Amino acid sequence: MQPISVTILTGFLGSGKTTLLRHILNANHGHKIAVIENEFGEVPIDSELIGDRATQIKTLSNGCICCSRANELEDALLDLLDSMDKGQIYFDRLIIECTGMADPGPITQTFFSHEVLCQRFLLDGIITLVDAVHADQQLDRFSIAQSQVGYADKIILSKTDIAPEHHALIARLQRINAKAPIHNVIQGQADLSVLFDIEGFMLNDKLTVATPVFRFAPNQQNTVRSIVVNLTQPVELSEISGLMEELLLSFADNLLRYKGILAIKDESRRLLFQGVQRLYSADWDREWRDDEVRESVLVFIGMDLPEQKIREKFARLLVEW
Repeated sequence: MQPISVTILTGFLGSGKTTLLRHILNANHGHKIAVIENEFGEVPIDSELIGDRATQIKTLSNGCICCSRANELEDALLDLLDSMDKGQIYFDRLIIECTGMADPGPITQTFFSHEVLCQRFLLDGIITLVDAVHADQQLDRFSIAQSQVGYADKIILSKTDIAPEHHALIARLQRINAKAPIHNVIQGQADLSVLFDIEGFMLNDKLTVATPVFRFAPNQQNTVRSIVVNLTQPVELSEISGLMEELLLSFADNLLRYKGILAIKDESRRLLFQGVQRLYSADWDREWRDDEVRESVLVFIGMDLPEQKIREKFARLLVEW
């Protein structure tokens, strides 16, 4: 049975999530899409906004699905599966629209921690909308706005028609999340190829690290930021495994996303890894090509990470090479 692809749509209050969702539902893509949304979101999603294009809308009542004590999100997902298994509805994609103040982390973990849900759903990616007009103020005042950017597989920059000059904002977003491509959108008119089939939680080599221009910005204090580590020589598997375990034990509560391609000593294949907080996976990939430089690239995105200490730990792996 083919797993149902899931997109998590997040972003701070007023960033344009509902406008983008309406565009997705009304586009000619051939998919049957179900939607889960929050009753207390900034703009409720109802028939007046999206018509009848969604297969089914499950509305959560607690206003914040990231902290539901009653597992309301889990129940909603199981209800959708039950309805489909009974032939009452059919859908091949699911979009979860978070509230503007939701943390995507616990929502993400739902799809890895439940025995049924992890088999029937496949988390495709987290799309974070960022309001180009108000983003700097929101990022300064609310750490959750930074976390939403940190979790992203794709960043959609909205309202760029109102704020056409946003180079400094892009550089700031890249300092927070060095691995998520940034796309501009006006009135939610995003290309569906940007939104679907992201494969953000698949073990693959889709890892493009941004190199932002660093400008002096004394008022922009990012609690969430990226650390990109490059290891120019192959490392021992046991040593890198031990170091990763140590990092997770020490900083897992602060790590949002992490991903990497590793060159292992005396091994012809590349080792891929990726994770969300304490949940991570690793597996062997294809063999290194002759025209490739055998070096490791690791990206860690987290809150208040001790960058110098982390870099020193990885640097020790190369000392005795």
